[in-house]
Amino acid sequence: MSRRSKPLPKFEKIKIESVAAEGKCIAHIDDMVVFVPFCVPGDVVDIQIVKKKHHYCEGRVERFVELSEVRTSPKCPHFGICGGCKWQILPYEKQLEAKQQQVYDQLSRIGKVELPEFNPILGSVEIFEYRNKLEFGCSNKRYLTREEIACGTVYDNMNAIGFHVNGAFDKIYPIERCVLMDDFHNTIRNEIYSYSIDHHISFYDIKAQTGLLRDIMIRNSNLQEWMVLVQFHFDNEGDEAIALDLMEHIKLRFPEITSLLYVDNQKGNDTFGDLDLTLYSGRDYIYEQMEDLKFKVGPKSFYQTNTEQALHLYTVARNFAGLTGNELVYDLYTGTGTIANFVARKARKVVGIEYVPEAIEDAKNNSHINQIHNTVFYAGDMKNLLTTDFVSENGKPDVIITDPPRAGMHEDVVKVILDTAPNRIVYVSCNPATQARDLALLDVDYRVKSVQPVDMFPHTPHVENVVLLERR
Repeated sequence: MSRRSKPLPKFEKIKIESVAAEGKCIAHIDDMVVFVPFCVPGDVVDIQIVKKKHHYCEGRVERFVELSEVRTSPKCPHFGICGGCKWQILPYEKQLEAKQQQVYDQLSRIGKVELPEFNPILGSVEIFEYRNKLEFGCSNKRYLTREEIACGTVYDNMNAIGFHVNGAFDKIYPIERCVLMDDFHNTIRNEIYSYSIDHHISFYDIKAQTGLLRDIMIRNSNLQEWMVLVQFHFDNEGDEAIALDLMEHIKLRFPEITSLLYVDNQKGNDTFGDLDLTLYSGRDYIYEQMEDLKFKVGPKSFYQTNTEQALHLYTVARNFAGLTGNELVYDLYTGTGTIANFVARKARKVVGIEYVPEAIEDAKNNSHINQIHNTVFYAGDMKNLLTTDFVSENGKPDVIITDPPRAGMHEDVVKVILDTAPNRIVYVSCNPATQARDLALLDVDYRVKSVQPVDMFPHTPHVENVVLLERR
């Protein structure tokens, strides 16, 4: 017989003290730190401990005894279940304060480098309907809340289109309305759901890896163009015909869609970067506009998810670069060349490097579309492509702009940057923790001149940060 684990404790009338990382808040019970989501400083709550470690615990709110004066009402009808916007109950100015502190804590504690006074964080232009891209999972296993399970709720239909819930990878919580993107996307998604239910289309089972309707990606642009990509999983003869009937319905129901695509994804995950997509109607891209530039964005393209705030982020990067028109600029992790093309008219030449070949083709097209002739782009793994031979061939950069993924830069990349010795480095980061680690590696030859946090994702703990480094 297995030993039964000791029940985890519950504590009553605990006051929430401050905001912590990952959208959680902190409380102290005796000498133990407890991290709790979906609450704000000043709340008095009953806490059920759900995980106990040596130096901290994780808990959930069982009951609100007293609500904080700083609390605000969430706009999203799914708040507290969908985990995407944990800070909707925290006033936006308090969110910005927490993000500013987060950047300072990570750069000072992890980087341990000399830091200047930080610039105040740039808040988002829009705090709702700011996203230009959302992805929704489709599942035949609807997620049931604790309340629904306790009440014995039974649904005739367990199919769902929505978001994955933390800790339940094979279940989807159904979303009727998401407030992070233009409301038209809700109409599209809900119509796909209704049609699929009415026509008995099977929804995907991630464990069994069966079911036709698998995933939906919706993008829009500030030029009012829309893209919809539907992922299917063809199991049986006749599935493709069923899928095409759905695509035709979407096309006729929503003539506003500029780009309508689909893919048969037989992989164990829902990524499609390595798959051939089929264009059903329209064109296989949409356009975004930034200042007087137009950017072509395909289904596999990376583009900053908050369009309006991306302008502010890139303006900070361009200002930090201090370009006079005579500089050779390297744009590392260039994506679809947005930063490269954004700064090109103020530089002598820009060299962009990116891992994804399709993104590099988009970058070249974006230069062509905007009649920019002083850019050159290369596709390849950064740590393998950016070598001393590459620098010898393309020239020693005066300025390096780097915008790596969340994992930060590989040590080999940092070494080549140090060897090339540019006058300035502009480091754009979506993860100040790995940025801080890289700043420590660069500190031998560079000092941090300026720090500018930028909020791209209101109601979440995520924050972008731009750092200017100057050669010592």
